[in-house]
Amino acid sequence: MVLLTKTYSLETEMENVGATSILAQAEPGKEPEDRTIFEKYAQPCLAELMGSTLFVAAACLSVITNPEGAGPMGPALAHGFSLGIMVAVLGKISGGHFNPAVTLAALAAGGLSPLLLLPYWLCQLSGGMLGALLAKCGEQSMVPEAIFFNRTGGGCMVQDGSTVGMAVCAELTLSFLLLLAVLMGSLAEHSKTPLAPFCIGFALATGILVSGSISGSCLNPARAFGPALISTHWDNHWVYWIGPLTSAVLASVLYRIVLAGRSHRLFLK
Repeated sequence: MVLLTKTYSLETEMENVGATSILAQAEPGKEPEDRTIFEKYAQPCLAELMGSTLFVAAACLSVITNPEGAGPMGPALAHGFSLGIMVAVLGKISGGHFNPAVTLAALAAGGLSPLLLLPYWLCQLSGGMLGALLAKCGEQSMVPEAIFFNRTGGGCMVQDGSTVGMAVCAELTLSFLLLLAVLMGSLAEHSKTPLAPFCIGFALATGILVSGSISGSCLNPARAFGPALISTHWDNHWVYWIGPLTSAVLASVLYRIVLAGRSHRLFLK
């Protein structure tokens, strides 16, 4: 078993991972079970589409229906709980990303086949759009349409009193926290835990509580894209791509060089 662990290479890892990614990562030295093409590629993409749709719908509705002056606690809990639920129930199928930044980090960390990067991104962005549409349909029975557009469809925006630079720093820092929870809680063989869905959900909720008053604390390009498209509010939209994607690169580099176990660490094995 020790020999198998030591000789486990990145090439073997990428062949075995397929669409398994994060939560269903194969153990080093163990042969993965045989899976069909549908199970390797189509099913994970469908899971990403479904999970992203439901997560973004819940997230947007939590912002739209949050009473004036109520603070960020309600949206933070709704975001964290909905993401944790989706990761828990769909993570074994697709890895439970629902976030282009998580997918990029998983790929760079050796937890996802390169063939799935673009399909995952397409499904996540499509899910963001569908989720925002669901939120728009749902809000019509709860709040007037004017409130939907006044709150930019539940999307994220740089808050009053904050600068774009502050928003970028907030997105980068809190995205790093979220991605670290993903990589260490569900990918690293020496630290992954069954509690990973809760850790990931709590990391997102923490980010919203900490920086929601600065950038809206999106931490997810798909979460930003859907409401922006439906409400046609694109002000400073690039902030919600640059911050999380930069953090994905930084977190995966730190993981591969310092924090990963032997099967994923690039040096000092």
